[in-house]
Amino acid sequence: MSLLKSFTAKPAVAKVSAIALVLAFTAGLSACAPEVGSDAWCKQMKEKPSGDWTANEAADYAKHCVFK
Repeated sequence: MSLLKSFTAKPAVAKVSAIALVLAFTAGLSACAPEVGSDAWCKQMKEKPSGDWTANEAADYAKHCVFK
């Protein structure tokens, strides 16, 4: 009987693991950077040293934050 219990317990563990993985992935996506051009993004870029900006970030900052 213990052999039967071990086979039925494994799918439950796999389901819990899969659910935990999906929740962790979802939590990771929710912590993404603000949308380019938003006020939060402009503030974030203003606080970031300009030497660390990429060329695309600099162009987007000028387009969305300076020349509104």
